[in-house]
Amino acid sequence: MTAASPPEVLRAPLVVEFPFTRSLGPVQSAFLTGLREGVVLGVRTSARKVMVPPVEYDPVTADELRELVEVAPTGTVTTWAWNGEPRPQQPLATPFAWVLVRLDGADTALLHALDAPGPDAVRTGMRVRVRWAAERAGAITDIACFEPYEGDVGDADERGAVPHDGVFGEPVTGIVAEARLDYTYSPGRAQTAYIAALSERRTVGERCPSCHKVYVPPRGACPTCGVATTDRVEVGPAGTVTTFCIVNIKAKNLDIEVPYVYAHIALDGAGLALHGRIGGIPYDQVRMGLRVEPVWTEGGRYPDHYRPTGEPDADYDAYKELI
Repeated sequence: MTAASPPEVLRAPLVVEFPFTRSLGPVQSAFLTGLREGVVLGVRTSARKVMVPPVEYDPVTADELRELVEVAPTGTVTTWAWNGEPRPQQPLATPFAWVLVRLDGADTALLHALDAPGPDAVRTGMRVRVRWAAERAGAITDIACFEPYEGDVGDADERGAVPHDGVFGEPVTGIVAEARLDYTYSPGRAQTAYIAALSERRTVGERCPSCHKVYVPPRGACPTCGVATTDRVEVGPAGTVTTFCIVNIKAKNLDIEVPYVYAHIALDGAGLALHGRIGGIPYDQVRMGLRVEPVWTEGGRYPDHYRPTGEPDADYDAYKELI
């Protein structure tokens, strides 16, 4: 008798990316435009403290802040952490230190990278100065990094906080914030069985032995009862739209024309709803209680979308607990 082979451990690269455009208020606009011009600006709070980077409203009193000041491009490291393996798109490609730097004239610290040969070269209290990027466009990356600096606070080329009107030509009024997370995803036992079933065009969940709720997709344990869910149950393929939204903004790299409908669908036999796109019906005719079925594309690993089955709508009482 031979032992069964252990199931294949599934792994896949996953990227969560959400770039968005952000408009700037007058203080943030002046700060980023100043960086483009090689000037570091802060803002004076109601307590007469200078904050760098500046904010639009006082974090203590919530008063609107507009009194801009220029601070020096030199400062002191208040704390640090060594980054021995820089990731893509970080400030430096070689190992560096993340540092909080209190610039001369400021009362708060600015987070950025410090170019240093190794962790032994970094210490709290060390003096540093801004290394400006060769090309600047009005972003925090206009500061390429900080670098060690031998000067003292009282040196002639350093300045305290001095008033600044914040006026520059062609001010920066908006930025694109790049939010991105790259990682390798490895599903557990329950998710592996779920994915394997989808490859056979079946939807399989797991039932809690205590409350008997069927989880789709399965989670391996019931979050309510705290017990393992090992009893696998095939659900669907048809289901009921419990609630939905109409999407009017086209997502990057998604070849679907707007508007379209994204819905919560309670598959028959499931104890909670999953997400799915609704097709085969005008977007303004989708409704709660609509009966739908999956549509698979050739070679698809999961349903491309759900379409109406032609059955009468489900009664509200049949799905109200799944909304």
